[in-house]
Amino acid sequence: MNKFILLILLSLVSPLIAALEVSSGSVTTIKQFPSKYVSARDVHVWLPEGYQEDKRYAVLYMHDGQMLFDAKTTWNKQEWGVDETAQQLLDENKVMPFIVVGINNGGNTRHSDYFPQKPFELLNDQQQKRFYQMERSANTLLFSEKVSSDNYLKFIISELKPYIDANYPVYTDRSNTYVMGSSMGGLISLYASIEYPEVFGGAACLSTHWIGVMPHRNNPVPAAFAQYLEMNLPKLADSKIYFDYGDQTLDAYYPPHQKEVDGIMKEAGFNHSNWQTLFFKGQNHSEDAWRSRLDKPLLFLFGSSKE
Repeated sequence: MNKFILLILLSLVSPLIAALEVSSGSVTTIKQFPSKYVSARDVHVWLPEGYQEDKRYAVLYMHDGQMLFDAKTTWNKQEWGVDETAQQLLDENKVMPFIVVGINNGGNTRHSDYFPQKPFELLNDQQQKRFYQMERSANTLLFSEKVSSDNYLKFIISELKPYIDANYPVYTDRSNTYVMGSSMGGLISLYASIEYPEVFGGAACLSTHWIGVMPHRNNPVPAAFAQYLEMNLPKLADSKIYFDYGDQTLDAYYPPHQKEVDGIMKEAGFNHSNWQTLFFKGQNHSEDAWRSRLDKPLLFLFGSSKE
């Protein structure tokens, strides 16, 4: 598919009012957004109350879009409550005006789309093969295909963002463009900010899944992430990076790895002006937990006015 054909396809994309219901603002769904890099997937665009076409907005790209707005439509009946929290912060004039672009995950390709590709390639062939054979559950592989997160990022950068920039009154520069996710979505958010620092001004990574795969002993993945970060974090000196984590359920595995990452952040020159790591004792690995503290990363990323 060449660029000309892709632009024609994108021009035919029609945002439809979604079955999703929000308490604040409005959300539209771009059904099965076409891509030459990843499988087609729904994209949800949330607009705040009082949205105006003649006003400019910052943009937050979020992963696992189907979990962000409406608990009635999610598999576990939980949601991030993005519309409620964002609107409250906007109403209180604590953040600059922004919209949210929620990108649905690819279902069985989620792990392949979200696992940062360059750190994965730091693993040796035997380690990679072992992970490709790992099961999420009985007779279901954790990775449905080879790690392809570089293509997932190309989808966002070269296909989705140009569409948003052309169809919504948004700032297009890095200082008004951020990315956020939890768990594997936290990993791919950090990876996006590192691989495309000219596009994203920073990332918010909640309950970042530093172990990368299912919990097991002698896991080489955290060391690969550390190696990648040591090589690449110094170039993000003017980016904003937010981390947080709890200590229950899957989050119980994260504290030692987050501590190591925090050390790397300090060595790379990050400080309180552009980096924050928060620990939430007693919180678990769920949308309810992320909802309860969503105001923290939103304030960190958008907590200054823009004219």
